[in-house]
Amino acid sequence: MENILFEKAVRFLNEIGIETLYKDLKEEACFLPGFLIADGKIIIDKTKVKYSGDLLHEAAHIAVVSSAERGLLQGKNIGQRKDAVSEEMMSIAWSYAACIHLKIDPHFVFHEQGYKGGGESIIDNFAKGNYFGVPVLQWLGMTTTSKNPVDTNTYPFMIKWLRD
Repeated sequence: MENILFEKAVRFLNEIGIETLYKDLKEEACFLPGFLIADGKIIIDKTKVKYSGDLLHEAAHIAVVSSAERGLLQGKNIGQRKDAVSEEMMSIAWSYAACIHLKIDPHFVFHEQGYKGGGESIIDNFAKGNYFGVPVLQWLGMTTTSKNPVDTNTYPFMIKWLRD
C-alpha cells in the first residue's frame, strides 16, 4: 500500500511541475532518508527511503519558494533561507492540503517519527480547522479561507500548487 501511495504522490508532483528523479544518493547528502532537493528537483533513492510520505513535505519546500528561486533551491540551504520559518510552516500546510487532495491519510506525511513527534497533533489541529502556515499561503494567492462552512473552494483546497 505504501508503494502505491508513494507512486501516486510522485505522479502528482510531476503533474504540477515538481520534477522527481531516481538516483543513488549518499546518505549524508539527505536531510530526510532517501530524498535530496537539488536545483529545485527532488532526487529519490528508493533504497534509502525510510518514510515515503516525506516526499510530499520535501516537495512542499520547492512549491512554496518563488518561481524565480525554485530552480536554485538546494536541500542543504533550506534551513538557512531568510524566510525559513514561514516556508516550513507553509510546507506543513501545503503537505496537509496535498494529502487531502490526493485522498491520502495525512499520517502518510505526518508519521510518528517526523515533526519532533508532533505529527498527530498537526493532523488533529488541521482537521479541526486550527491551521498555521495557511495565512501565508493565502497571502501568496495559493489558497483562500472563508468563514462560510459550505464553501468548498477554501483551504485545504489549493488554487495553485506552486508559488508564482
